[in-house]
Amino acid sequence: MKTQPGMENNPVAGSPKSAGARRRASDRSQRGASFIELALMMPLLSLLLLGVIDMGRAFYLSIEVNDAARAAAQYAFQNSATEKDTTGIRSAASSDAPDVSGLSTTPVYGCMCSDGTNQSVHCATTPTCNAGSRSVNYVIVTTTATYTPIFRWPKIPNSITLNGQSELIAGD
Repeated sequence: MKTQPGMENNPVAGSPKSAGARRRASDRSQRGASFIELALMMPLLSLLLLGVIDMGRAFYLSIEVNDAARAAAQYAFQNSATEKDTTGIRSAASSDAPDVSGLSTTPVYGCMCSDGTNQSVHCATTPTCNAGSRSVNYVIVTTTATYTPIFRWPKIPNSITLNGQSELIAGD
């Protein structure tokens, strides 16, 4: 029987040693290796995902705490009556951040000179200002909340204190 050059040692198609059978066996072993690699990497990928979620929650709450301070200061600065309304200021802060539990709000109002001198908390005394400076009112609202991570992470404390502050100054 006459054969073409280079075909003398090739097995017949369909036999167990054919190229198609070798390719299928190779595909199965590569698929198995891919599953093993995935199984080995899954804990690391899961841990990375949980870390991103946990830090995302911390950043979100930090933004909420800062926004609550700003909203409370804006409420306080509506008029001279609202700057003294500490209950309303605290309510404005907690209304702006309803999903932040344990939000603490500390408002301070007062008078000072526009150059920053002669500050008088609660406007107990009217500040005497230098030439070129005038009396202005201010409101400072500080908000604080505590963030507790979902999981205990190395080198990260069990709880993190988040602070927000807003200061508004306006002339008389």
